Amino acid sequence: MRLDTNAPLPPTPSIFGELERNWGWLLLFGLVSIVLGTLGLGMTFLLTEFSVVFFGVLLVAGGVFQLLDAIKCRGWKSIAWHVLIALLYVVTGLLMLLQTELAALSLTLIIAYALIAVGILRTIMAFQVRPSKGWWWPLLSGVVSVLLGALILLEWPQSGLWVIGLFIAIELIFNGWAYVFVALAARAAAKERKARGSVSA
Repeated sequence: MRLDTNAPLPPTPSIFGELERNWGWLLLFGLVSIVLGTLGLGMTFLLTEFSVVFFGVLLVAGGVFQLLDAIKCRGWKSIAWHVLIALLYVVTGLLMLLQTELAALSLTLIIAYALIAVGILRTIMAFQVRPSKGWWWPLLSGVVSVLLGALILLEWPQSGLWVIGLFIAIELIFNGWAYVFVALAARAAAKERKARGSVSA
């Protein structure tokens, strides 16, 4: 049986899917995220307070819904724990709403210790893979995490008023740039696919 070498090859599937046509929306989202993050850098205190209030509202809402759910769970052996967890959600959320600065200080401490712990673990991981190429990347990341955590602790409690807002602003900026590059890559892939289709035609 003779194969037809002139037969057109089936189109290769795209990793971007419909994003090749709708890349503009993702680009716009990325740019908006960058702008919001940049604005957030200038108002880290307000951003910190807003994030604490938002988290408090989520906890209260989650606790209320869980209490309402408990009404429909009569006869369940663990209903007391179910209600207790819901009440803890509500009380914690209300404390965060009523004592925003105290909540921000507490969350900042948790973030600082978490950064130090993660940094130590990354450093250990780096030395475990030391013979391999690029082992120093997790080492560098670990050292930076430890230093960030230590700096936050050294500046605490003042750091509790701006650290959360700063992290959210930085996250928005990096998230925005990531989506901008993905959108541009999707546009380039669409152009390449279109050019390949016109050549094969």
